[in-house]
Amino acid sequence: MTLSARPSIYEALARLFAEGHARDIPDLLSDAQFARDGRATPAAVLIAITDVPDDPQVILTQRPRSMRDHPGQVAFPGGKIDPGEDAVTAALREAEEELGLPRAAVRVIGTSDLYHTGTGFIVTPVVGVVPPGLDLRPDPVEVADWFEAPLSLLLDPASWTANEAYWRGATRRYLELDWQGFRIWGVTAAIIANLSRRIAVEGLRDAA
Repeated sequence: MTLSARPSIYEALARLFAEGHARDIPDLLSDAQFARDGRATPAAVLIAITDVPDDPQVILTQRPRSMRDHPGQVAFPGGKIDPGEDAVTAALREAEEELGLPRAAVRVIGTSDLYHTGTGFIVTPVVGVVPPGLDLRPDPVEVADWFEAPLSLLLDPASWTANEAYWRGATRRYLELDWQGFRIWGVTAAIIANLSRRIAVEGLRDAA
């Protein structure tokens, strides 16, 4: 079967996404209590899912250690929302700037729950489907490395280890997962955990 003839995961994923966001879910993860100085900078990230029905992957990056915010951490491509932009526009622009991921290649499904980081960003996750095998060319100033991780693994709560650390005067609970030497934790892990409460891994497997 050629790539063009493969069934797309877009419709099934969009259905699961809509169903999951049609209900109220309490106690979504947030680091709002740790934010200082009233900083609340709007930002957006792209959760880019490769269109491979039997094993969709999520594109993730590793930030350079020289960056001011979250240095060296695994992240979704994304950044601040510029004046005049909405979250979708900003996420697509940032993914194109960071990875060379053409914004025209992204079939946007929708925006998920806001996440307030302890460093003062209000992050809107934008979920979209992209073709597999894109020729990504990361900007070394913004991306130290990039990789893919299975969507089914990320959405499965059993994949994650819960840990605690004392930070800014309080105990902070966080999730962590090691994937092929990459440590996924912090903001990225929390956004994934919130999304997993909207898109159950069982529903994803049934739709495959």
